[in-house]
Amino acid sequence: MTLDHETRMHIERCRSSLPSSASRAPVVFGFDGVVDRVRTVVAERTGPEQFERMTSLEEFGSRITDSAALDASCSIEWFERGTRPGGHVSHLGRAFERLGATPTLVGTFGEPPVEAFREEYDRARLVSIGEPSTTDAIEFDDGKVMLSDSGRLSTLDWETLCEAVGFEDLVEHVDGSTAMGTGYWSTIPRLPTIWRGLADDLWPVLSDPPRAVLVDPGDVRRLGDDRRSGLDELSALDRAVPVTVSANRPECDELAAMCGIADPPTSLSSLAGELRERLGVSRFVGHSVSTATVATADGTASVSVPRCPDPVLTTSAGDHFNAGLLLAHRCDVRGGAALVVANALAGWFVRTGRPPTYDELQEFVDEYDEQFEGESGSESIDSLDG
Repeated sequence: MTLDHETRMHIERCRSSLPSSASRAPVVFGFDGVVDRVRTVVAERTGPEQFERMTSLEEFGSRITDSAALDASCSIEWFERGTRPGGHVSHLGRAFERLGATPTLVGTFGEPPVEAFREEYDRARLVSIGEPSTTDAIEFDDGKVMLSDSGRLSTLDWETLCEAVGFEDLVEHVDGSTAMGTGYWSTIPRLPTIWRGLADDLWPVLSDPPRAVLVDPGDVRRLGDDRRSGLDELSALDRAVPVTVSANRPECDELAAMCGIADPPTSLSSLAGELRERLGVSRFVGHSVSTATVATADGTASVSVPRCPDPVLTTSAGDHFNAGLLLAHRCDVRGGAALVVANALAGWFVRTGRPPTYDELQEFVDEYDEQFEGESGSESIDSLDG
């Protein structure tokens, strides 16, 4: 992929508008909490401790369908590459702590928080509302399979959230934060009731409310037939505070179906603009294999995504992209320049397996255009949702 003129323009605007030092203003994230077990699948054993790794989703799928065709059990060997806190709250909280902030995390961490969460954060404030769920993240070069046990998240709503935290305590946790993130709708089916509660009950009593809320819908295919009913709550929240919905391309297509868009545009830019209007939100961000696009009332902007030929870690790349969006908003970096920040934060993550410091983020932004030199087209940072 060549670096287009629009991307170059947004890179330059990002470099000129990104502050020289990171803001330490508070942020708050809710309302999940997951223990992620990152897995690799064995394709073929070559020795007692040697094996060939299964690299593609297609190969994984063929192993299953071949077994089904033979009417036989499917036996697949895997090994665990690591265990860590996962979910929207954990990944964005980790990213912002690395950037120098002290985030407040409201989610299912255990009572008291389990060891995985206690050891992960140095400064974050953990507010637990129940026991964590678990996810096996099976990684391939072209994507991943997520096997999840949602636990309490399947029934979490505004009423149970307030009971678990206490409304006055929730006010304290949110008031004074510069930004808020909520996710995923796919694992918290009643999340729309929380959006409504934030809009109708919480925001009116805040003295210093967050200036922006990011919503990550996740894989909304998991929701039931009544999922369209949650769209009104999303637009209600936007009337209280500007909302950004961020989704990868498959999620964009599912949201289009939810919104009744029978023939979604093939152009991500056009689709993002239409979804923003249908959802009734201030900003919609879509990210595909090659492009990230933001749609606002003023129009759309797009930025090319630098690919990573040999990613260290792809699980939660989408969350780190979203962390970049919120960071850009806090720094008053807008439009396509905000997409550069988001791609840079996620780009550093997939190349190193950890979130960047603010200085490292700036380093990636400074070298953003150089990432396109000699591209051969491999894993993208933005095709993942968690």
